[in-house]
Amino acid sequence: MHNRIGFNRLGRKPSHRKALYRNMITSLIKYERIETTQAKAKEIRRTAEKLVTRAKVDSVHNRRIVAKTVYEKGVVNKLFTEVGPRFADRPGGYTRILKLGKRSGDAAEMVILEFLKEEDKSAAKKKTSSKKKAADPKKKTSAPKKKTVEEVEVKAQEPAESADTPAAAETDAVETSAAADDTVVDTAAAGDAASDSADTVENASQDSSDADSKAKDAE
Repeated sequence: MHNRIGFNRLGRKPSHRKALYRNMITSLIKYERIETTQAKAKEIRRTAEKLVTRAKVDSVHNRRIVAKTVYEKGVVNKLFTEVGPRFADRPGGYTRILKLGKRSGDAAEMVILEFLKEEDKSAAKKKTSSKKKAADPKKKTSAPKKKTVEEVEVKAQEPAESADTPAAAETDAVETSAAADDTVVDTAAAGDAASDSADTVENASQDSSDADSKAKDAE
């Protein structure tokens, strides 16, 4: 029985398999993209992503752990200075597998194993943030406030009032001029009444003087 195997032996002895892993991981870090079979890519992916997680923290201990698998110093330096910092905020999933189809001859599934790029990382961040917003029931999107009937009526009346303002001003001006004319007429009428009263007083004085002269003549 083959229970709990844990990995694919790829039909090779341990020494041959370790050398294969070492060479392919070194090529993946150096060129950031390799073409291989699907079975090999899935096995190499596991070890490569563990090394990238180590490379997030640049320390002597982590460099020595990585150097057990990757023998080239330049590749180790690139892993800690370029690849590791690129995925500093990403919790796993640093590589992807693109299928190419079956290989002619043995019909093996061929794939491309590569590291994610900067734009892929930013797109993944946006997706995770949108998923968090959708999954969070506490944050409710505020619905747009509906306008009440009174607000609509007030806004509808405002243009009408502004349109009626010139007409109202003209009406007030006409009323003011009419009131001024009435005042002038009243003043003229008052003057005529005063002149009439003065004439009446003069006539009364003349009548009284005539009566006195007649009484003297009679005596």
